[in-house]
Amino acid sequence: MSDAIENRADENRVNDLWGGRFAAGPAAIMAEINASIGVDKRLVAEDVEGSKAHCRMLIAQGIISQEDGAAILAGLDRVLAAFRRGEIALKSELEDIHMHVEAALQERIGEAAGRLHTARSRNDQVATDLRLFLRRALDRLDRALVELLSALIARAEEEAATVLPGHTHLQAAQPVTFGHHLLAYVEMLERDRGRLADCRARMNESPLGAAALAGTSFPIDREMTARALGFVRPMRNSMDAVSARDCVLEFLAAGGILATHLSRLAEEIVIWMSEGFRFVSLSDAFTTGSSIMPQKRNPDAAELVRGKTGRILGAFTGLAITLKGLPMTYAKDMQEDKEPLFDTVDNLALMLAASAGMVRDMTVDRARMRAACAGGFLTATDLADWLVRVLGLPFRRAHRATGSLVQRAEALGCDLAELPLAEMQAVEPRIDRGVYDVLPIERSVASRTSLGGTAPERVRAAAAAARARLGPAP
Repeated sequence: MSDAIENRADENRVNDLWGGRFAAGPAAIMAEINASIGVDKRLVAEDVEGSKAHCRMLIAQGIISQEDGAAILAGLDRVLAAFRRGEIALKSELEDIHMHVEAALQERIGEAAGRLHTARSRNDQVATDLRLFLRRALDRLDRALVELLSALIARAEEEAATVLPGHTHLQAAQPVTFGHHLLAYVEMLERDRGRLADCRARMNESPLGAAALAGTSFPIDREMTARALGFVRPMRNSMDAVSARDCVLEFLAAGGILATHLSRLAEEIVIWMSEGFRFVSLSDAFTTGSSIMPQKRNPDAAELVRGKTGRILGAFTGLAITLKGLPMTYAKDMQEDKEPLFDTVDNLALMLAASAGMVRDMTVDRARMRAACAGGFLTATDLADWLVRVLGLPFRRAHRATGSLVQRAEALGCDLAELPLAEMQAVEPRIDRGVYDVLPIERSVASRTSLGGTAPERVRAAAAAARARLGPAP
């Protein structure tokens, strides 16, 4: 067949799919801007799944014949297999995955393929495909989150008694345990897991059967298709069903918060690996070298997790701006929902896997962490608390007295635990040698036994509780 004849055949096929309203095919530039097949080809499995559920319902309701329905179902299986083998060429003239599937079906079973689209529209079709994709993506991301949480809990148990400086304003503040530090990320990521689960629960309703926007006059059974596709129920309003994209927005928002938490962990890994800290190291599996400086080991995996967060946050902003001015119901602007969705799903999966890998891979330098606690007067709060608890000072007075003692220790070049008793009594005469019991770093950490505290016994209990909440892998 010549190119000219083949092009005319493609144009006729497109016109058939569009209907008799259009006498000619689109201009080349219109075909280019209108086509989404380069992006939504990822929805082929979901499109076939939704089409099969719709077909079975049409058969059950007597809307199409058993014979045509059987041909459609068998043909859809052949179409999906052909797509997976790469045997179906993608053409901008066919616009999207829905028209590609229908055209491929028509080539395989003939006129019966035209009955599949009875009582539905591409508007409810794409909304259904999108929710099927998002539901599966959420399940995959949940499994990846469980992997990261498991890695963090395991490391927290290992490092329950490892002491390092805790920081505020990136200034050494109080001694904490590394296990306690890691469990802070467990708490954040558990909330992320809850947000994704909430998103999944809210989006698990079926748009299929809403048709273009007003429903259909055919006697369809939307409950049947909803059940067949694993949805809890059909969406209640046909206009909402085809126009709602808040399930994608909600996912992008939750994904943005998750990415932000992953970025914070990544930033800390970068800091911990820096020359000023050297608290942890990563193997060659998660670092790269320099093309010119042979001594370098760069935390590129962590930096890329941190860097990808910007595009995920931008995905939410971009789609929110796209949707904010749209009237009811469907508009072609909504075609722009898939790229940010797919990009966010793919990058979150990468970020979670890389983060879990780094947590498992990192080697902790416990001696260096402990040595870093020697400066900064990290037990000053313990001293102030002792003045309140033992001497009965109001906390503000104890705070001022401790500040004066820190100044004396700083002038003498010693730590608070090394400050002579006479120096302490010059500031507060009632101080006795009992104060030295609370000033060692390990004593400070062990004393923090309040709920949520950093004491090793609390860390071990918190890790065990987190493991129990995690439950068996999904």
